[in-house]
Amino acid sequence: MKRPTPRNAFYAQSGGVSAVINASACGVIETARKHRGKIGKLYAGRHGIVGALTEDLIDTGKESAATIRALRHTPGGAFGSARYKLAGIDKNRAQYERLIEVFRAHDIGYFFYNGGNDSMDTAHKVSQIGAQMGYPIVCIGVPKTVDNDLAVTDCCPGFGSAAKYIAVATREAALDVLSMARTSTKVFVLEVMGRHAGWLAAAGGLAGDRKSDAPHVILFPEITFDRGAFLERVKACVESYGYCVVVVSEGVRNADGKFLAEAGTKDAFGHAQLGGVGPVVAQMTQEAFGYKFHWAVADYLQRSARHIASKVDVEQAYAVGKAAVEFALKGKNAVMPTIVRKSSSPYRWTIGEAPLSAIANEEKKVPRNFITPDGFGITPACRRYLEPLIGGEDYPPYARGLPRYATIKGASVAKRLSTPFVV
Repeated sequence: MKRPTPRNAFYAQSGGVSAVINASACGVIETARKHRGKIGKLYAGRHGIVGALTEDLIDTGKESAATIRALRHTPGGAFGSARYKLAGIDKNRAQYERLIEVFRAHDIGYFFYNGGNDSMDTAHKVSQIGAQMGYPIVCIGVPKTVDNDLAVTDCCPGFGSAAKYIAVATREAALDVLSMARTSTKVFVLEVMGRHAGWLAAAGGLAGDRKSDAPHVILFPEITFDRGAFLERVKACVESYGYCVVVVSEGVRNADGKFLAEAGTKDAFGHAQLGGVGPVVAQMTQEAFGYKFHWAVADYLQRSARHIASKVDVEQAYAVGKAAVEFALKGKNAVMPTIVRKSSSPYRWTIGEAPLSAIANEEKKVPRNFITPDGFGITPACRRYLEPLIGGEDYPPYARGLPRYATIKGASVAKRLSTPFVV
């Protein structure tokens, strides 16, 4: 009996990248290379799903084993990512048909999509359109988001390292402010990511062990902002400790449901563009009490800080990439590998799975029992959940005082379609 010809695979990175998304890419590519009898070539989309639509593919087979291995400790998106959300199949079927057209042209039978909520929705829809068009395509979601808001999975690769950065930055900045508070800055505000879920803001709470330790105030998207209560808390902290450190999520809203820092514009996914909540709340304290303040926005720093990555996060990121390929080869479709917590102390975890339909467009927010009754801090239950995720160090190699990161060749795959696609 003639052995079936191996089918090719396609991998893409989506949305905002993280310090460990390339570790997932490493897991996908290294595992695929171990199964050359079943997976032929593995292509990557240049700039994510845009690369698939425009038939701009990278041949990962041209990359050395050393380069792929080095992706495990390299931040950013090695193949390029994109904020490009596909519409529903009923609204823009042509986009999905184009994907299938490209997959058919390059004999792609496996689709690995590395991203968050919107990406899991896309992978789910691609599996549906493939079935409708009679084209066999196995779609596996590979979880990634610093927001930690994917449903079902205990945590999301990318979050642990960003959380570690926020906790460390909060502790270090607090020591700086404390040393100068008597004659200088009284209030320091650190703005972190988190449009609807305050997981990263909660991570700031790990910086302090005692009541007097920073952060003294955490502002969550899950808790409606109360200006009066906030100012009262800040004043009490300054009077008691000499200073006040605030960690605020970008997605904090007022009683009307409006973002405190909404800029009035939209991003590529149609979400409200936020203009910076840090200076807004910092200015409130000066207007109310005349306190000197400073504020900082962690922004891209929190998600790109591979030099201080959580070892647990790196291991989990690699594991979900590896599992994605193994799931596909077992015939599973429209699923995502998940992290399943077995215990918190000692921390033990394993890989599980969930259907994409249960994850797509769902958001996991910080539970109310993880937030203190006054709405300004984290509870012991939250600390027990968070602490294992920032555990361990996994330093990249250094040369001349700086981390050494991988750069791919990015060899292009020859186009086979004559029809261009404009995104």
